[in-house]
Amino acid sequence: MIPALSTYLKEITSGKRPACQFVIQAVGRHKRDLKDGKARGLRFDEIAARHALAFFGILHHSKGEWAGQTFELAGWETFIIASLFGWKRSDGTRRFRRAYIEVPRKNGKSTILAGTGLYLLAADGEPGAEVYSAATKRDQARIVHGEAIRMVKSSPLLGKEIAVYRDNLNILATHSKYEPLGADSDTLDGLNVHAAMIDEVHAHKTRGVIDALDTATGARRQPLIVEITTAGWDRQSICYEHHDYSRQVLEGSLPDDSWFAFIAAADKDDDWQDPATWAKANPNLGISVKLDDLKRKAARAARVPAEQNTFKRLHLNIWTEQSERWLDMAEWNECETAIDWASFSGRQCYAGLDLASTTDVAALVLLFPDYDSEQIAFDILPFFWIPEDSAEERTQKSNVPYSTWINLGLIETTSGNVIDYKAIMARLIELRGMYEIREIAYDRWGSTQLIRDMQDEGLEVVPLGQGFASMTAPTKELMNCVLMRRVRHDGNPVMRWMASNMVVQQDAAGNLKPDKAKSSEKIDGMVALIMALDRATRKAESVYEERGIEVW
Repeated sequence: MIPALSTYLKEITSGKRPACQFVIQAVGRHKRDLKDGKARGLRFDEIAARHALAFFGILHHSKGEWAGQTFELAGWETFIIASLFGWKRSDGTRRFRRAYIEVPRKNGKSTILAGTGLYLLAADGEPGAEVYSAATKRDQARIVHGEAIRMVKSSPLLGKEIAVYRDNLNILATHSKYEPLGADSDTLDGLNVHAAMIDEVHAHKTRGVIDALDTATGARRQPLIVEITTAGWDRQSICYEHHDYSRQVLEGSLPDDSWFAFIAAADKDDDWQDPATWAKANPNLGISVKLDDLKRKAARAARVPAEQNTFKRLHLNIWTEQSERWLDMAEWNECETAIDWASFSGRQCYAGLDLASTTDVAALVLLFPDYDSEQIAFDILPFFWIPEDSAEERTQKSNVPYSTWINLGLIETTSGNVIDYKAIMARLIELRGMYEIREIAYDRWGSTQLIRDMQDEGLEVVPLGQGFASMTAPTKELMNCVLMRRVRHDGNPVMRWMASNMVVQQDAAGNLKPDKAKSSEKIDGMVALIMALDRATRKAESVYEERGIEVW
């Protein structure tokens, strides 16, 4: 038995090494197959496994604290590599043709993918091997492929055998090549795939690349597709399909001797803030994953509900939901202070205008930068409008005190059953006489007539999209401002209610935007605030730079 592999199996089985149920099941499957696999035509070829492990011993790390040092595989990596290349069928070919590996960020995914790709290119004995690093975009695929290139350049042995070009590693003697491939490549047709290393499967919105690679392996004797990823949130994706398939394979409910699965994650009832859970989910904890870094991120996530799912997904490998509650209201409440708005006469401000629909709530937020603070702060002054005819019905149906807020002057009504944008225009003209409104950000899908009216009045208006591209930076900046007490509000109950309602949607890359559809109630004021902050921070960048404050 291979010593490092034997030690890993014993430590997982005995509980000495922290592991989740999936890892325990993967080890249990391996041990059962050692005992019973022969009846199914399976055998573990220790010589083949040692050959693959030895190959990693000639590779060098190319960056970070281990740059220049030779590889020393961790126990879980030894288990994966030995399993992929040691298990054979009765005809001597490779047992596993598909590998699904799911581990949290910073656990060396790119490194193990690059090394595996190089082995399949140079040491797998396949003439004319075509190996690909694949991702949603070719630039993403270049991350793993670039790591492989650096490995070749840093290894004298590989450097003699493998020629290096941009986006191409090749061995002339065997007519083999290793290249990056993305969905945006010129074509996915005509491939003759011996092996594919697919990075961050959770980011694949469609199954096009993965299916194309799968169908392109038919002419090969023992092809291998390796998928490696962190957990995602889209349960309709091919990534979740393969995650769920792997779960069933590990549980034994779905027999598939060609499918290898390794999933390191927190278990269902684990405390996400417990370092013991972090150790269970991160097999490289203490190596490439730093405990202090996890402590810092967990502490922040405890204060920011919207970042809890991010922490769980990226660092504990827990499949989460796309939409997440954004703010702990205790943090918002800490930003409340007495504000004398009369003293703001003539002050410079930026505005966000969210018109929603003519029958809903319209919101305008003025945001006043305070450059005299030690760190630039912002004061929030909101305004709201609803149609007069629907106010009482809205109060009764939603159990939200619209009528009370109207009586207190916190919400303005316009006559009729739709919002009269002329009332908003009149208020803007009045506010312009009180403050120096530099810019007004608006949703480009809003009322074109109102926008034209504002332009006719000489107001500076700026369109702002509501997608991830436009909203991510100011949404994250607002959270930073709240946590650092760099936004100040006067406790306006309508704004507080909208802050408590706000849910954010997150994409696979961690970008954020307010999600009106998933929020429990109205969030128009928060959307307008984020839009105003976008303009205010862009104009304040020079002041930020002077003071060394990081922005976006």
